[in-house]
Order: sequence, then structure tokens, then C-alpha cells
Amino acid sequence: MIEWRPNAPKWAQIAEILRERIADGTYPVDTQLPSQHELVREFEIAPNTAQKVLTRMREEGSAYSVRGVGTFVAARQEPAE
Repeated sequence: MIEWRPNAPKWAQIAEILRERIADGTYPVDTQLPSQHELVREFEIAPNTAQKVLTRMREEGSAYSVRGVGTFVAARQEPAE
């Protein structure tokens, strides 16, 4: 069971967990991340919270979606200089 930090929203804490899993190789580049439904079950959160996790990860560039298939780990882009 996860001990939620009261000073951070759940979606941000879950996104952090997923980013850690990406960094440690649990989810390599181009592999599918858990679906919204799987996140709801694993973290015992509301569906809209799970959706926000995946949306934010796409927005930050750590994930991408394939319509009708799922959300996948994106290759890391080097920051522009």
C-alpha cells in the first residue's frame, strides 16, 4: 500500500512512480505503460486521476499514445541548446 504524501497531488506522485519505473528499466522505451484501468486498480484511484497521470506524462514528453492501443514510453529527447 502506498503512503500518499499530503503535500502533493496523487496524480503527480503516481507519475513520479512511473518515471522511476522507466528509469530503472521496468518500462523500457517503446513498451506499453499500464492502462488507465490498470492504474485505477493498482493505485486505488479514481479514473479521472489515472487519466491525468497519463495525460501529464504525454505532455511532458515521457510517454506517447497510439490511438486504440495505449500509452507507451517515449525515447528521451536531449534538450535543445
